[in-house]
Amino acid sequence: MQFGIFSVGDVTLDPTNGRMPTEAERIKAIVQIARHAEEVGLDVFATGEHHNPPFYPSSPTTLLGYIGAQTEHLILSTTTTLITTNDPVKIAEDFSMLQHLVDGRTDLVLGRGNTAPVYPWFGKNPHDALELTIENYALLRRLWDEDVVDWSGKFRTPLHNFTATPRPLDGVAPFVWHGSIRTPQIAELAAYYGDGFFANNIFWPKEHYIRLINLYRERFEHYGHGKAHQAVVGLGGQFFMRRNSQDAVREFRPYFDNAPVYGHGPSLEDFTSQTPLTVGSPAEFVEKTLAFRDYFGDYQRQLFLVDHAGLPLKTVLEQLDLLGEVLPELKAGFEAGRPADVPEGPTHAALVARRDGSAAAAQAEAEGAEVAK
Repeated sequence: MQFGIFSVGDVTLDPTNGRMPTEAERIKAIVQIARHAEEVGLDVFATGEHHNPPFYPSSPTTLLGYIGAQTEHLILSTTTTLITTNDPVKIAEDFSMLQHLVDGRTDLVLGRGNTAPVYPWFGKNPHDALELTIENYALLRRLWDEDVVDWSGKFRTPLHNFTATPRPLDGVAPFVWHGSIRTPQIAELAAYYGDGFFANNIFWPKEHYIRLINLYRERFEHYGHGKAHQAVVGLGGQFFMRRNSQDAVREFRPYFDNAPVYGHGPSLEDFTSQTPLTVGSPAEFVEKTLAFRDYFGDYQRQLFLVDHAGLPLKTVLEQLDLLGEVLPELKAGFEAGRPADVPEGPTHAALVARRDGSAAAAQAEAEGAEVAK
């Protein structure tokens, strides 16, 4: 089970003092946050991708490469790489380059994003979103898996005798998750390829995500990648902790009430009762997070949003300290009773080992067939 944090990269006014950080401050802050995530024992840091204010992360691989140079163990990922508006050739080459720079410590979540105007900014039509997703991902897989590609499709110019460079590290592409908030076709796509499925798990009640994850698990088994409970699932989450719950609620309320996404909507109490958000003590956070397993089954990756809504850097680092304190309890809780055949969270080393094991098994089968003749 992998634990980590993700950032949507918002640049938001602090409602308690009226101060708006600059983009430079937020970019430098997220680097410090990622470094501290490794220091407290977390496994993963992930960033979103946005091309409009009030967000800064327009170039995730640039950011992740810079963080990678300052960390040793952290898996560097995205929470959305826009498969619809990014050229698959550029995605293939950018993430292969990142693989080499950070010794394989990278994977990515592909998604369509939630900002419709981004499509025409990059010459695409939002009505083509699902078709773009399917076609672009099919090409991306070939660019990673095949040394020379000839390809033609509906949405980009054809490729003739094309090789994406650099080639994936050790001949193994980065692990791919497919992220979705509401689209069952994305769960189907993830299952078809045997990839991971990442559920945002932030804004909606658990029943919504249960339906998507169960569909993915069923179709994962249908396509012959393993049993349903062996499908690779990741979840988002959200918290604000203090030593006692009253302090947590009092401190977080102004940030919640004025947050760009959910501010001026449901009350903090309603939102925490109906969604995965925890605002309270470390014990309350652990209890609610461990309950995710009851709803979604055993899964591989849990990421938390901690640096949003104008929270100052000092507060975010304190939140990471508290998360680090309860991390052993979380890991033990998720490990207890976990079936032996449920895969661990994906790593580059595990993907290489699986590739080599599959190749050895295929060779042994071929040699056995030859002997039988």
